[in-house]
Amino acid sequence: MSVVLYSASLVLPITAPPIREGAIAVADGRIRHVGDRGWVRRELHLRGVAFDEVHWPGVLTPGLVNAHSHLQYTGMAELGRGSYDGFDDWDEAFTPVYRAGRDWAADARTGALAMIAAGTTAVADIATDVAAASALHDARLHGITYWEVMSWTNAAWAERGRDEVRERLDALPAPPGTGLSPHAPYSLDVEPLLEIPDIVRERGSRLHLHLGEAAFEREHGEAEPWQARRPESFRALRDEGFGTGATEFVDELGVLGPDCHVAHGVYMTARDRAILRARGTSVALCPRSNAVIGLDEPPVAAYLVEGNALAVGTDSLASSPSLDLLADVSVLHRLARTQGYSNRDLAPLLLRAATLGGAHAMGLDTGPARTGYLAVGAVADLAFFDIPMSEVDDTIEHLVVGGAGSAAATFIDGEARWVSAGFTTQTGVRA
Repeated sequence: MSVVLYSASLVLPITAPPIREGAIAVADGRIRHVGDRGWVRRELHLRGVAFDEVHWPGVLTPGLVNAHSHLQYTGMAELGRGSYDGFDDWDEAFTPVYRAGRDWAADARTGALAMIAAGTTAVADIATDVAAASALHDARLHGITYWEVMSWTNAAWAERGRDEVRERLDALPAPPGTGLSPHAPYSLDVEPLLEIPDIVRERGSRLHLHLGEAAFEREHGEAEPWQARRPESFRALRDEGFGTGATEFVDELGVLGPDCHVAHGVYMTARDRAILRARGTSVALCPRSNAVIGLDEPPVAAYLVEGNALAVGTDSLASSPSLDLLADVSVLHRLARTQGYSNRDLAPLLLRAATLGGAHAMGLDTGPARTGYLAVGAVADLAFFDIPMSEVDDTIEHLVVGGAGSAAATFIDGEARWVSAGFTTQTGVRA
């Protein structure tokens, strides 16, 4: 058994306290020991285990987990460099570029490599075109590939939609995991929204949808009972004058649950956020995408204070300046502070959201292939960052606030998948 000891000035396991001069031992793609560098070295020596050591004078964390993206839109970066006056305005710009078509497979592949170079090791990727559906599989990234489902009416769903979506789901390449992404409450009629969760759950798969991204989705007016009316769609319910929010709507249809996570969560009331908590549904916040599109700020401070399960996503280059997850983490830090969150635990909480939080959102935090944290038995998904060491709290703050662009190396399943030119290590064999 070949063992490699990865050590750093600061190791951040996420599920355990930070470790100054820490180390992890890796064999066969899994973590075997985690702890103080000297202790781990002695343990290996006492057991007569030979090992190579890779030491980095910076920060070592679990690989980042990007909990919401569309890798196939990587080639549409001109849209993400713009600014818009809301979701409809952005959609008007997006639609003709999308319909013109691109080499979706090549674009998705480019996006996957960019994420790996930013320290990301697992992704929730939504594919709309078959050519892009193998991006995570081909890049050997962890995560979930979700087939996007949208624009089905009740009649078309019954005629051919149900069978087509089942076939699409079953054809997704694995590993990694697979799932369905009913696009949004307003882009599907009721019947597909009712049946998609069943299709997923009978296979033990996952759900992911956009929720609270458009202002149209937020609740307004007095709450009125609507369930007995059996509307054709969320839009039809609104046309009838009901102010029901999209979160309550999909909850009544049985979409939410611990096997589902949602993206954006901008237009969410306290009641909506409570529904997510009650269902065990995580929310992936994508603040830079929201800003480009021209949406309101997500209620970051409220999510934190109320205890919602959080993850972080970049969305795609069609609505975001880059695929570097730490850039979104930095924006979330700023938003939380301006919204009044004053607790000193903000930086650790956001780093957790960008690692373990994303893994939890996709059900990757448990089981034999667990990831998102550094602990014995977890897969060796590692990210090294070029962050100078100071006081522990200050170093974590620096990583969260200014860590974008600082990735030095990324390992997936213990294999070096990207190494920067500046990733200089001290390597040797010990017995």
